[in-house]
Amino acid sequence: MSTITTRDGNEIFYKDWGDKTAQPIVFSHGWPLSADDWDGQMLFFLQHGYRVIAHDRRGHGRSSQIATGHDLDHYADDLAAVTEHLDLHRAIHVGHSTGGGEVTRYIARHGARRVAKAVLVSAVPPLMLKTQGNPGGLPIDVFDGIRAGVAANRPQFYLDLTIPFYGFNRPNAKVSEGIRQHWWLQGMMGSIQAHYLGVKAFSETDFTEDLKKIEVPTLVMHGTDDQIVPYADAGVLSAKLLRNATLKLYEGYPHGMCATNPDVINADLLAFFKA
Repeated sequence: MSTITTRDGNEIFYKDWGDKTAQPIVFSHGWPLSADDWDGQMLFFLQHGYRVIAHDRRGHGRSSQIATGHDLDHYADDLAAVTEHLDLHRAIHVGHSTGGGEVTRYIARHGARRVAKAVLVSAVPPLMLKTQGNPGGLPIDVFDGIRAGVAANRPQFYLDLTIPFYGFNRPNAKVSEGIRQHWWLQGMMGSIQAHYLGVKAFSETDFTEDLKKIEVPTLVMHGTDDQIVPYADAGVLSAKLLRNATLKLYEGYPHGMCATNPDVINADLLAFFKA
């Protein structure tokens, strides 16, 4: 397996496919998944001539189950370590859900010297948690419930979570057991401790100032039926804070729209990459 070791001894697994001279696309996955969640995008863009790269976040997938650093600064630093190790330039960074927060913090924290464009898909910024300054956020009880589910019976909690994640609880939804099992398998590969601590990272991190620092062209994609990260207080607000944003809303699409509607999402990504 291809891995790098970070300064704090964390071993990060990554995939790197395609012509090394081609423009790189770097994918950052959501909680509690792995690089495999990007299968439908990595194959598509590899076949369209891009170099495609994805890593497993610390404590997730095939990366080491390190006990520390389960916060957005470390997530961003790990991403920077991968991009520097591979010496990437003109990279397009695509982040889904928590991965969107990772991309946002990475560019704000490490600069855009290696970055050409960014995409935030169903992403957690600016801030998921309801606070006095963010009245449209979700109450802390929601995230306490996620932590309780992970701690009490992670296998069953993850299996149940796939239903709203992909909108399979909606009328006339075409339920894919394969998609559900793929999600569950990725989640169960990771560390329960990393996943438990990761809830605080994705829910309580405020990306407002990070978004304001980003100048590269950024595509913000969000489904209007996202039951995990409600679009009005996520994608819509992020697009307003970014300096060079394009907002695309997808009527009735769920949080996991990259898997349920890859034909539409991949086509829109390709158009943005080529623009």
